[in-house]
Amino acid sequence: MVITGLTGGIASGKSTVSAFLKDAGAIIVDADKIAREVVRKGLPAWQDIVNTFGQSILLPDGEINRILLGDVIFNDPAQKQVLNQIVHPWVFAETATRMTEIEKKKLNAVVILDVPLLIESGMDTGLSDIIVVYVPEQVQFQRLMTRDALTQKQALARIRSQLSIEEKKKRATIVIDNSNSLENTRSISLTVYQHLKEKITRQEIS
Repeated sequence: MVITGLTGGIASGKSTVSAFLKDAGAIIVDADKIAREVVRKGLPAWQDIVNTFGQSILLPDGEINRILLGDVIFNDPAQKQVLNQIVHPWVFAETATRMTEIEKKKLNAVVILDVPLLIESGMDTGLSDIIVVYVPEQVQFQRLMTRDALTQKQALARIRSQLSIEEKKKRATIVIDNSNSLENTRSISLTVYQHLKEKITRQEIS
């Protein structure tokens, strides 16, 4: 089994690459989906968030309004740190549980640890490979405004809240440039998957 980290800047296309790798046969452990699951209404993390940030960040159905909460934390690093301290332990614990379940099955599989804040959170520790999905910051900026219907100020705050895409690129062992066509990104992703599969074969031989 090969465990590889996958990350990128917001709106860089990480989810697109993750989908291509999954279609190729990789097992995806998606930390962003896990983060959404652990803050569902009524769960401990949800309660801690409501206690900390107030009921004003809730939607009418009681779930967390991610856009509204984002406006709070992306403009206040201290508040962002508070939220991370609430959510990250639950995400780390659930991610570890899922990784253990995969390892128990002893599959000769490519496992992709898909984490938006892989480097910032320290979850890259011990990984032999880190895939960074890259686009120039200006492309990232424009895509984010279009995708999430954000103002320039909102988009910039979200981008600036993360480690810069250029710094993430420096930390990568594998870079997938997603600034060209979708088909080009797909082709690169499949090549990367084959590279990781070959690592499993080499492990078996050794």
